[in-house]
Amino acid sequence: MDRTVVRCAEGHVFSTASFPMQHLGPGRIGPGRLLRCPRCARLRQSVPVATEKG
Repeated sequence: MDRTVVRCAEGHVFSTASFPMQHLGPGRIGPGRLLRCPRCARLRQSVPVATEKG
């Protein structure tokens, strides 16, 4: 299962196994999703973090 690295609105970076509605793309409903951040333990707007592959 692929994991997505995301950053919450508070700036905490974490990975998640699910990133809801990822297949719709940023042009359709925007890049952010509400996810529960493990650091601040609240639902926060989260966006994917660009990672370098290589």
